[in-house]
Order: sequence, then structure tokens, then C-alpha cells
Amino acid sequence: MDINEILSKCDHTLLAQTATWSEIKEICDDGMKYNTASVCIPASYVKQAKEYVGEKLAICTVIGFPNGYSTTAVKCFEAEDAVKNGADEIDMVINIGWVKDKKYDLILNEIREIKKACNGKILKVIIETCLLSDEEKVEMCKIVSKSGADYIKTSTGFSIAGATEHDIKLFAENVDASVKIKAAGGISSIEDAENFINLGASRLGTSRIVKIVKNENK
Repeated sequence: MDINEILSKCDHTLLAQTATWSEIKEICDDGMKYNTASVCIPASYVKQAKEYVGEKLAICTVIGFPNGYSTTAVKCFEAEDAVKNGADEIDMVINIGWVKDKKYDLILNEIREIKKACNGKILKVIIETCLLSDEEKVEMCKIVSKSGADYIKTSTGFSIAGATEHDIKLFAENVDASVKIKAAGGISSIEDAENFINLGASRLGTSRIVKIVKNENK
């Protein structure tokens, strides 16, 4: 697979608690240089980053992150605020406790409310696969398919594990054709990236692929 095709599917990510503007600016520069799908950054930097990149690069941010247990109202405010600040894409974390309690109607309603708050922008739903059983993952595939969200996403990268080939296969078998798949967390090589794309992922949340390409071009 052509490396430029892989890069075009990467949400080049920096979500560390210690992230500074100089580091955010650097990944924005990399995103523009290597034509990544977006950069995924903390909400507090969205306005500054969007002013910096203009229309040259999509800005993605995260809400309800990383634990997912904020109230629906808070998540909706976060999404609306991010979009007003210039975010092109929103990655939200579901309420994992609600999954465990089988409160599926509440989860579906929350995703729909957040999608409204996104005002037409792309919404990706992080279900944190490492904390769910396969049965729960399949149920979330059904819910995300009903919700109007654009993507189902494996992981925050802040829990006990990231994306696996098994989970991407499971997603591909159980989401509607209207829902795209994002693999995130632990994608550490070009081979990993290719494998996830071949299994059905159309986005990759990763900080490492651009770094690998930069090192190869030194």
C-alpha cells in the first residue's frame, strides 16, 4: 500500500496532558506536510490550531475524554463549543458504565444529541473496546449504526489497551455500511496501519506513522 494513502487515513494525534502549543503547532505542520486526514488535539487548542492551519487541514478534538462519564449535557456543550472554535471533527467517548448496565437507550439518545450539537461536522464514537465483551461491542455496533454518527472508533489510547485486529473484524461484520471504522491506540508500525486498513478501517488514530515517515526521510 502506498505510504501516501496510509497517511491520508491518519488522524495525527497529540492528546498528552502536557501538550504545549509548540508541540501542537509541530503536529499541525506535519499534518499539512504529509496530508493527513486530520490532527486530533485537545479542545483547548482547537481555536488556535484552526486559525493557524485555515482550510489546509482538518482539526479534530475529543469530548467526554477519556473516561466518558460526563453528563450528556456537558458532552453536548463540549461538542458545540469545539465546533464554534473551528473543529471539523469530534471524537466522543461513550458512557462505559451505561453499557455495563445495558442502558442502551440512554447511549443511543446521547450519541444522537451530540451529533446534533456537532452541527453537521463529523462525529466519531469511541466505545473503548478493551473494556467491553464481544457481546457489548456488537451491541454498540448496532447502536452507533442507528445513531447517525459517522464513525465507530475502538479506543481512546488512555485505557488498558488499544485497537486489535479482532475488534476491527468485529466492527466490519456488525456496523451498517453508513458507519465507517476508526482504529486507534497502539498502531506502531506501517504494517499495523496496513493491516487495520485492509480489515476495514478507513481512519487510524496514531501519533507514530508520521514519525516513522519523518525518520525515514532524514
